[in-house]
Amino acid sequence: MVSEKKERLKSSLREKGLKSTRQRDIIATEFLRGAGHITAEDLYKKIGRKHKGIGYTTVYRTLKLLMKLGLATERVFADNLTRYEPLSAEDHHDHLICISCGAITEFENTKMERLQEKISSEFGFYTVIHKMELYGYCRKCKK
Repeated sequence: MVSEKKERLKSSLREKGLKSTRQRDIIATEFLRGAGHITAEDLYKKIGRKHKGIGYTTVYRTLKLLMKLGLATERVFADNLTRYEPLSAEDHHDHLICISCGAITEFENTKMERLQEKISSEFGFYTVIHKMELYGYCRKCKK
C-alpha cells in the first residue's frame, strides 16, 4: 500500500513538473507508513530523530503537497490542532475522539452510511462529502 502511494506521488510530481527530492521521499514514506492523525510538528519530531537536516517547513509543505495530490487529508478536531492522515479513494471512515486523552479511533459502519444517504435523499440533498466525529470518553478514560 505504501509503495503504491509512493509511486503515485512520484508520478503526480512528474506530471506537475515538480521534483521528487530525497527529503520529500523521506517525509512521504514516514507519513504514509504511519497510522495517521499526526500533526506536522509530531511528524517533524519523528523524522528529526533520524534526519536532522529536514526542517519543519519542509515537512509542512510536503504534507500540503500530499493533500494537493490526493494522498492525504487534513483534519481539525475539537482541540483545533491540524492533523493529517493518509487518504485513498476507497478510504472513507468516521472518528470517535476521546475528550480526556485525545485518542482517535476510526470506524466504518455501512448501516450508518446508508442512513445518511437516505436522509440526504429525503431532503432532496445531494451530499458531496461528509465527516462524522463523535466526542466522548474512550474505554480507558471512562473508568
